Amino acid sequence: MVNMSGGEALAKSLAREGVEVVFGIPGIQIYGIVAALRDEPGIRMVTTRHEQATTYMADGYARASGRPGVALVVPGAGVYNAASGLTNAFSRSTPVLLIAGQVPRAAIGKNLGAVHEVEDQPGAIRSVTKWRRMASRPREVPDAVFEAFRQMRIGRPRPVLIEMPPEAGVEREDVQLRDPARISRIVPSSNDLREAARIIAGSSIPLIYAGGGVARSDAEESLVKLAEATNIPVITSSGGKGVIPDDHPLAYGSCFSPRGERQEMNQLYEVMQSADVVIGLGARFSLGNPAGEASTLVNVNIDDSELTRIQANTIPLHGDARATIEALIPHLIDAGAGARPSPAEAVRAARNLISYYDIRLKEPQYPILEAMQRGIPEDAFIVWDVTQFGYYARTHYRVNHPKTYIDSGYSFNVGYAFPTALGAKVAKPDRPVVCMAGDGGFMYNASELSTAVKYGINVVTVVFTNNSFGNVARDLNLAFGGSYATDLHNPDFVKFAESFGAVGMRASDPMELETLIPQALDIEAPVVIEVHIGDLTMPRAPQFAPIYKLPWTMPQEGLIQS
Repeated sequence: MVNMSGGEALAKSLAREGVEVVFGIPGIQIYGIVAALRDEPGIRMVTTRHEQATTYMADGYARASGRPGVALVVPGAGVYNAASGLTNAFSRSTPVLLIAGQVPRAAIGKNLGAVHEVEDQPGAIRSVTKWRRMASRPREVPDAVFEAFRQMRIGRPRPVLIEMPPEAGVEREDVQLRDPARISRIVPSSNDLREAARIIAGSSIPLIYAGGGVARSDAEESLVKLAEATNIPVITSSGGKGVIPDDHPLAYGSCFSPRGERQEMNQLYEVMQSADVVIGLGARFSLGNPAGEASTLVNVNIDDSELTRIQANTIPLHGDARATIEALIPHLIDAGAGARPSPAEAVRAARNLISYYDIRLKEPQYPILEAMQRGIPEDAFIVWDVTQFGYYARTHYRVNHPKTYIDSGYSFNVGYAFPTALGAKVAKPDRPVVCMAGDGGFMYNASELSTAVKYGINVVTVVFTNNSFGNVARDLNLAFGGSYATDLHNPDFVKFAESFGAVGMRASDPMELETLIPQALDIEAPVVIEVHIGDLTMPRAPQFAPIYKLPWTMPQEGLIQS
C-alpha cells in the first residue's frame, strides 16, 4: 500500500489502465483530481470550452483508437452538459468513462443547495450508462477504476460513471493500486457452433449482416476471412460501415434502412429479403430483420438481451464477434460451406445498379459526394454530422479502412461531429481527419475551434451552409404548409475561423471540395471550409434526403395507431 490522495489514486489508476488523455474542464469540486493529473507524467488533459465536448471528444478518441475515452466534469450542470455525448456513445456502443465531481459527502442527497447539487446525480444519466459507482474516499478509487474499465471491456461496451466528492480528491490514506482486469472473450459452445454451421451450409441464399459490434470487437479481418471462406456476401448496417472494405467483391455496401423511397435502398432491401439464412454479426437489427420469419437468423451478439429479440426463428450465439467468427469458420468448412460458388457477379451487378440510379436521377448530392470521395484519402477518418449529406453518406460514401467512418447512430445528435472529430484526431494525430457538418450543427460546438487551435488538433471541417435547418424546413414545407423557425443567422465562417487562429477557406462551388480538401489537409492548422449549398437544397429538396413517411411527420385527422 502507498499513502496518497484520492486524486493521485485516480490518476495512477488511470495510467495503469493505459489512459493517456483526459478531456475535461477544471472546476472547484475536482481540484484534487486536476492537480493529480497535472503531476501524472503519462497523462495529459485537453481542456474543452464546454462540457458537452468532453464526452464527444472521448467518444471520437475511443472509436478511432479502440481504447476507452475518458472525460472529466464538475457535478450537476457539468454532468447534464456532458450527457448528450453519453447518449451518442451509448447508441454507438462506445466505451467512455465519465469522471464527475460530487457535492461534499455530508450534503449528498440532502437537498441543501450545495454548489452544483442535483438530487440523484447518477440517476440523471442512468439510461445512457452501463455502470455507475461513487468513490467516497481514496482507498475506494482503485477498485472503482478497475471495475469501470472491466465493465467497458466485457460484454457490450458502453459509457460508465465514477463520482467523487471533493474531499476524496484531497484526503490521504493508504491505497492499494490494482492492475487491469484480464478479460476473456466469450465463445459459444462447440455444439451451438456446429448446429449454426449446419444451418448455414445447408442454406441456398445466405447473407451476412454486419453491425458495429464487429468493429468494437476488432473483428474486421475475421469478417473478411469468413466471407471469403464461405463465399457469403455481406451487407453492413450504418454502424458497421467499414468493417469490410466497400471495394471487396463480396460487399454489397451499407443499408441505411430496410425499406425506403429511393431505388437503391429497395435494391439492398430486396437482397436481404431474399435470403433464407441471415448471419447477424454484432448488429442490433433495430428495424428488424427484413427477411423476417421466412429466414433463419443466426444471431451472434455479445449482448445476450439482443439475441432473440428480433424473431422467433433464431439460432442465438452469445459471444464476442471476433472470437465467435474464428471459432465458427472451421465448423463451416467441415459442414461444406466452403464449396459454395462465388456470388461476386451478382454483388457487382447490384452495386452497379445502385450507381446507375444515382446517375440517372441526377441527384445533386451524388456528384458532390463523389468529388469529396476523390479528395479525401482512403485512410482518413471522416465524421458526419446529422446533415442532408450525412444521411446520403450512410448508404453511398465508400469506406475501405476499418473504423474510419464515424456517425451518431440512432441518437442522431446534431452538432456532435466537430468535437468528436477532434477526439479522433487526438487519438490518431498522424492520420487525416475530416468533419462534415451543416451550419446548424457546426455552431453547436463551434467554440471548440479554440481547443483545436490551442492543442494543434488539425482537423479539416467542411461546413455546408444554407442558413437553415434544411431537413426540418423541407419537411414542414412538404407536409405542414410552410416552414417556421428554421432560418439561421450565420457568421462569415472564414472570418470566424480566422478569429480563433484557424484557417478559413471558401468553396465557390461544392465540386471544388475535390481540390480544397487535399489543400486543407496539407496545412498544419485546423481548417474550416465553408460551402454554400442553398441553391441545391431548396429547389430539389424532395430528392435531396430520404423522406420517411412516419405518421408523426405529417398532419393527422385522428389518433395515430400503433
